[in-house]
Amino acid sequence: MSAPTTQDQPATQDRAMTDDQPVTRSRRARFVRKHLPTALLLVLAIIWLIPLWWMFSLSLTPNEILQRDTSNLLPPEVTFENFLSVFQVGLSGRWFLNSLIVASSTTLLTLTVSSMAGYAFARLRFPGKKILFPVVIAGLMVPQEVMFIPLFLIFETLGLHNTHPGLFLPRVGVPLGVFIMTTFFAAIPGEIEEAAQIDGASRWRIFRQIMLPMAMPAMTALAIFTFVLTWNDYLWPLVSATEREMFTITTGLASLQGNFAQATELGALMARGVLASLPLLLLFMIFQRQLIRGISLGSGGK
Repeated sequence: MSAPTTQDQPATQDRAMTDDQPVTRSRRARFVRKHLPTALLLVLAIIWLIPLWWMFSLSLTPNEILQRDTSNLLPPEVTFENFLSVFQVGLSGRWFLNSLIVASSTTLLTLTVSSMAGYAFARLRFPGKKILFPVVIAGLMVPQEVMFIPLFLIFETLGLHNTHPGLFLPRVGVPLGVFIMTTFFAAIPGEIEEAAQIDGASRWRIFRQIMLPMAMPAMTALAIFTFVLTWNDYLWPLVSATEREMFTITTGLASLQGNFAQATELGALMARGVLASLPLLLLFMIFQRQLIRGISLGSGGK
């Protein structure tokens, strides 16, 4: 066979370049599909972190500088006087302790009630089950503010206002927790429970020693959600706690805002905000893997 002529070589190169173009576009498309979600999440994370970083920067800036400019994302001069003054004015330590007690108690009681109710709805047979469960789930559609007046009157009759139980009891029986635990327990294979019953285990022993350890990811996610919502709650503590000693950190900071919102004390107010947000940030950093696992299992992921 004769070798290709000089005139045929450019045509061959053009065909090779044409054949390489679809391959290149395919690689670019795969690269975009692979990295675009990560890039979007990174951008959203930066947008979400900017206010937190700004608050942290203001908390480290002397008030003399804040009187002139509050737009710096990096403090021109670093000082810790704002943090040292947190517990010198008001009852910040007491408010922080109140929030910790209320959030911890609400979380423990919510896990107890929701896990037992979820196991009952998912595994037990009792009269009215098909009617009671939709009624409980319907509570998700009821705004919290609608129940404020009945709750206020009930707790006033019981004398529980300005007490810790009066702050955490209204959040114990949340329908969302019952729904999460019911969904998780219903997804566990029934053969595991039947094998335990054959071995002579009682219903309570099956729930305590088998079901609860298996439900730990879902319970961890529910615990984090409950703790965060309770810690950030403002409306009910504002209604129930009228004495300054029983304020939570949210209502306490709001009561100080009238005195410290001026530029002369803006650094102290931002320092209180940083300390109030610190427990939630630490909670997410410590339990982020368990939270992601619990969410994925609750959504049907592996």
